[in-house]
Amino acid sequence: MRVQDVKYLSRVIMESGEIPLIWGHFGVGKTDLAKELARETGRKLIILVISQMEPGDLIGMPARGNEKTVFLKPDWWPEDGNVIILIDEINRAHRSIRNAIMQLLIDRRIHNHVLPEGAWIMAAANPPDEEYDQVELITDPAFMSRFFHLEITPDPKEWIDWSQKIGVPEEVTDFIEEYPEFLTKDRLVSMRLDLRPSPRSWYKLGRVIKNLDRKGFERFGYILAAGIVGPEAARTFINRVKGIANIPRPADILLELSDSTIERIKAFDITAVNSLVTRVTKHLSELNDLELKDYYEKVGIISKNLLWLKKLIPRDSFFSIVRHIAFRLENEKGLKRAFYEKLLEELAVDGDILDYLEKRG
Repeated sequence: MRVQDVKYLSRVIMESGEIPLIWGHFGVGKTDLAKELARETGRKLIILVISQMEPGDLIGMPARGNEKTVFLKPDWWPEDGNVIILIDEINRAHRSIRNAIMQLLIDRRIHNHVLPEGAWIMAAANPPDEEYDQVELITDPAFMSRFFHLEITPDPKEWIDWSQKIGVPEEVTDFIEEYPEFLTKDRLVSMRLDLRPSPRSWYKLGRVIKNLDRKGFERFGYILAAGIVGPEAARTFINRVKGIANIPRPADILLELSDSTIERIKAFDITAVNSLVTRVTKHLSELNDLELKDYYEKVGIISKNLLWLKKLIPRDSFFSIVRHIAFRLENEKGLKRAFYEKLLEELAVDGDILDYLEKRG
């Protein structure tokens, strides 16, 4: 996203009491963005470069008071709520620092020190790229679920406009205007995140989109949702809100494929079809023991409905489901393996599917 778009969304997120985490390669303007937000909102900016901090720098030092150990406020602690706290280089910090900062993210406090009402928190990180000196790739979903994840992609025109305003010599701006490919070699941001929806993430999303007007939601709704509940859930959510597609429940397709459901699927575009396929394969992967027993007994109905689905969606999309079932068969055991095996046997009455399974070996 452009810097100005990320700045706008970061402000909406923080005004909603949530925390944006901005991903971008070094030099793309993450810190400058925070400075601009602080200047535009009249707030003091506190920058915590936590890759260079020890736990004591972050949480304060212990001292004795009234026969108890207490922690003194660290020197960066804000005196009032008119601040933005930027937690910078969050993925270059040692695990002990990240553990210490979790209390700040969850409870807005460290030990007995509570953040003043109204204080904003944001974070910044470099993408997990081999060129960066990172302690480890952060994959802890509990940690990452605290943030709305946004990415900055450098835009030559936006950078030129900005550089001219701050007085960058025209020799530089003219060069970038003529050779925009030399602005940066890092155009893509790969965050390598596996964001999962949860009751907490939906609650956080609700708090933020409540502060968006209709135009803002239409432009940024998917980006916000994908940055907290993941792209799959975000696509389905946005389609549902916009009335583009009401994706049927997997059980409605597999067990009770009605005429009304068939008509809905016929009207799907490729995005809706992809959401449907993803929902069905995910459902088949996550069947519990009770569902498995029921599905095994109804495998004839399920195969019949899947063959109906084959007539409704593109061939490649349907065979994504068949490939998924075949893959799961190879990697499961017990009742789940027996269910997948029986389902493929039933589906193989279709010549295309039989040919595919025979070629697969």
